[in-house]
Amino acid sequence: MGRFTFPSVTDKAGRRPTSRGESGITAGRWSPWLQKHASSSVMSALSKVTNTRSTNAPDTGKTQRSQDKGFHLENAMLHVFTRSVPYSCPQVFKMEEFVEGEKIQYNIPSELSDYISRGFLTSDSVHPVKLVQDFLLERLQEKWSVSMMTETLPLLITAKQLHLGCPDIDHTLFYWIHTCQKELDCEACTSARESEGKGVDGIRSLCSPDVDLEGETAVYMLRPSLRPLMEVAKTSVETEMEKKDLKGIHLDHGVASSLVGVSGLVFQNVPVKHWALPVFHELLFTGVLHKKYEPVKVLEQTLGTLLAPYGVSLVTKQEGLHLVAQPMGLIGKVLTNNTSDVSVTVSLNLDLLAVLMFSFPDWRLLWSHDPRFSQQFAIRPTPGTPFATYSLYPEIFSFDISFWTEMAWEEKKFHGLVREASCGTVEHVKLIDQFSHPDLSQTSYCYRLVYHSHTHALSHTQAIQFHKRLESLLSSCLEVTIR
Repeated sequence: MGRFTFPSVTDKAGRRPTSRGESGITAGRWSPWLQKHASSSVMSALSKVTNTRSTNAPDTGKTQRSQDKGFHLENAMLHVFTRSVPYSCPQVFKMEEFVEGEKIQYNIPSELSDYISRGFLTSDSVHPVKLVQDFLLERLQEKWSVSMMTETLPLLITAKQLHLGCPDIDHTLFYWIHTCQKELDCEACTSARESEGKGVDGIRSLCSPDVDLEGETAVYMLRPSLRPLMEVAKTSVETEMEKKDLKGIHLDHGVASSLVGVSGLVFQNVPVKHWALPVFHELLFTGVLHKKYEPVKVLEQTLGTLLAPYGVSLVTKQEGLHLVAQPMGLIGKVLTNNTSDVSVTVSLNLDLLAVLMFSFPDWRLLWSHDPRFSQQFAIRPTPGTPFATYSLYPEIFSFDISFWTEMAWEEKKFHGLVREASCGTVEHVKLIDQFSHPDLSQTSYCYRLVYHSHTHALSHTQAIQFHKRLESLLSSCLEVTIR
């Protein structure tokens, strides 16, 4: 059953109903706005309520006000929803992977736990990011042979791999990871086991230290891009081709005429903003193409033709082409290296492309556990089919939080705690005030948090509970004093 809030219902003269018989909501006299936006089940439910009230109205022997007189209902309905999956608390996610031939055990930061092992890009998936990937590959294969890697790549990479693969990436975006020792009874692993199962208040990421990249010898991070793993992908594709007794990379006068592709999750430690994604699926493909075929020009024309209908434009930069769209900004790059031949690397954000192609109001919907989400894509709709949102009127709540801190302020840890405490329902965080005490070594910060969810039913009470949980986590994890 839906939930309705009618804060003020008045007649055309500005008067409110005064008796039981003057409900002001009558079958057949609904507001045109309400008839247009409410579903048939909602209208049916309202009709039953109205009919019951009219039938049970007492016979006072007096002439009651006409039930046919309409009332103004525009803007009276604040929120409508039918049902919602429950919120799930973040948990410590323990991982074990082989990184450069060495077995590594580590913990995924708890604010990222809901993004791990979702299987959106598996061969049988009908998730929007997979549909977008299939759509792009199908069109690109009309120009080149594209071989996709099927093996799973580790989420963890070393600083050396990053430096060799993409030295130009912003180091402030890294999720640094403290690995557990090789022994299973190491202190970090023991701490993780003890904290697991205690809920949000009992867990905190053990894996997000600030690390000096140049001062560390064995530094690990969650991969911020798939580019450092591209050489591994090329080797894997060639090996797979040999096993299948197929011809691998096509050559034209010694130069590859096909592209090698890989896709998967990447992680970027960004602030909480509307279009800042801490995790997304990247589609990356690369190849060395013969200059005579003008591969950059062909790529620009192909991508422009494919993506222009969805509001994507290509902007020429010094290092290559940038794919941009409003309001999210950068959604991909085409990097080139002109020598005797042209080395081309294309990186695309599949999540933002899915938002554009299926008209999602929010990227967080891509991670929804609600079965109504997956049901819409079971028939494999083509890109351009708009998503039918099931959260019709999600309310927005704004709360401020102020605190004193005596230590050097680590804002990225604060944003991680916001994601964890709110179960991802905070849409935007903004610093609105900062004050340093002239006599004490303390600094006061005041942030404004906007709670807004398209994936769950978010009430005012639930938003307050999340906000109180954040205060608790800040006090215990960052040792601040809530004002």
